[in-house]
Amino acid sequence: MKSFGYEIFRRLWQWVGSVNIRTKIFGIVLGSTLLLSMSFVVQVRMIMLQYLQTEARERGMSIAHDVAARATDLILINDLYNLEQLLRDTRSNFRDVRYIFIVSKSGDVLAHTFMGGFPLDLLQVNRTSRENAESFVVLQTEEGLVWDIAMPIFDGRLGTVRVGISDQFLRETLGLLLSQMRLTVALVLVISLLAATFLTWVLTRPILELVSATQRIGRGDFSARVRPWANDEVGELARAFNQMGADLSRLNELRAEREALRQQLLEGIINAQEEERRRIARELHDSASQSLTSLKVGLRMLENAVEGSLRPQIHNLYQVASHTLEDIHNLAVQLRPIMLDDLGLVAALNRLVEEWQTFYHVPVDMFIRLGDERLPNEIEVVLYRVIQESLTNVARHAQAHHVSILLERRGAEVRAIIEDDGIGFDRPKVHSGKHLGLLGMRERVELVGGQFSVETAPNQGTSIYIRIPLPTGAQK
Repeated sequence: MKSFGYEIFRRLWQWVGSVNIRTKIFGIVLGSTLLLSMSFVVQVRMIMLQYLQTEARERGMSIAHDVAARATDLILINDLYNLEQLLRDTRSNFRDVRYIFIVSKSGDVLAHTFMGGFPLDLLQVNRTSRENAESFVVLQTEEGLVWDIAMPIFDGRLGTVRVGISDQFLRETLGLLLSQMRLTVALVLVISLLAATFLTWVLTRPILELVSATQRIGRGDFSARVRPWANDEVGELARAFNQMGADLSRLNELRAEREALRQQLLEGIINAQEEERRRIARELHDSASQSLTSLKVGLRMLENAVEGSLRPQIHNLYQVASHTLEDIHNLAVQLRPIMLDDLGLVAALNRLVEEWQTFYHVPVDMFIRLGDERLPNEIEVVLYRVIQESLTNVARHAQAHHVSILLERRGAEVRAIIEDDGIGFDRPKVHSGKHLGLLGMRERVELVGGQFSVETAPNQGTSIYIRIPLPTGAQK
């Protein structure tokens, strides 16, 4: 039972909490006004009903007493005509008097105000207890309630005056009063509605401004501010929000400065790496390659000049020099492929994939759709290095049997996908020391404003997704 009650309360509270604050304020104001108005109407109706009933009874007593006093002499001289005229005049002077009649001590009706004959059943209303004392009885008739008031004449010696006071006038008076009160309640409701509208506007407008400013700050616009409307709690909240916005703006400026410094540092490091790669490749090509080429020529001439047992040894030295020259050439190409500078990214990747397949014997499917125009140099370098590093990681760690590469220009960005069917790895270990290559690739991609993501799982292979936006002049 307790859990059922708690569930009802929880659902009710959830429903109340889902209603917007304007509806809540309108509901509180209008509900309070209606409750107070209805309570006021009910209480006033009860009080007025009691008052009017008491007033009607007392007025009936007064009328009956007056008629009894004025009818004494007429009864003594047996002037029934003037007695009946007295009753009719009295009834015509008081609109709430329904009937008046006089009953003699013997029970005979001396005079009455009934037009269609006297109803004999009225004589039986508490007849025995009303002969010598003032009394009243409430009667239920077709027209409503009637207070039947009995007043003895000359201490009951000459009879009794019976006056019937109808509640019709009371009901009309009460209805008129209630009509006026309904109009008053309606006016109060209109005023309450206007007050609720103004109140909701005063309370919700700064809150809505706070919500709008918060959304702007959430979108990165830290210049959003709100105007304090008053010196109340909402005004304090607005000032605290503005202070928070100012603090966030300063923090964002510091963050932007640090990010710019980091970008500059990364860019400097990468540029320095590329420049060092270029310098080393050039040194290997210009110095070491030429020296080894001269050594090969000398060994060939020496081999042709000598005879005997030294000739095979010289030939072996010639082969070692040839392999060393080839390794230096491959190393120079990996450090800085000349084809990337001269022929572009597509030719350099074709050469890279061809040599990688020849060396590692793993098939690679590559699909490239970049159009006729070359990409900006920094984007080509980033894509080449990321694909090169990805193939290196596949060779070292993946134990893959197949690799696929997709590279395409789509609208205002370049997309690349490198997938393998290798052993994969746990994503939480990406930031460990074993995967610094992935971190380096991410930094390279983010340096040119791109997005880098990895999807992998143990024994599920690895997929690398790259999206790099193109500069305005390079978009197609």
